[in-house]
Amino acid sequence: CVVSVTNAPPPHSTIRPGFPVPVNTSNPGVRKAARLGVYRYNNSSNDLFLFKESQIKKAMVQIVRGLKYMLHVEIKRTVCEKRDHCSLDSCHFQRKKNLQRMLRCYFEVWITPWTHKVRIPVAHCH
Repeated sequence: CVVSVTNAPPPHSTIRPGFPVPVNTSNPGVRKAARLGVYRYNNSSNDLFLFKESQIKKAMVQIVRGLKYMLHVEIKRTVCEKRDHCSLDSCHFQRKKNLQRMLRCYFEVWITPWTHKVRIPVAHCH
């Protein structure tokens, strides 16, 4: 999967560089960062199924040579098998009771829009 990061919108313009500040969990930049964290999780997991973000619980953003998002996200197992799918948009959450699984994750996602680079130094899920 190739993921574009060019359209991550800047957070609110009154933010001073260096200080992490809360940001609305429905902010498009936050949602994109959460999805990038999920891609990172899926790439490193050995689960047969893909996971997808179900709820962004808390989001902070810090301006440091780009945007560094600090996210608390709940992710759930989908019905999409890893080997068959690339796009999570069309993947629905698992309905079968014995296959349902929810994890709580903390992602740090660092986006530098002008270089189209993404780094995800932290992706912890449990």
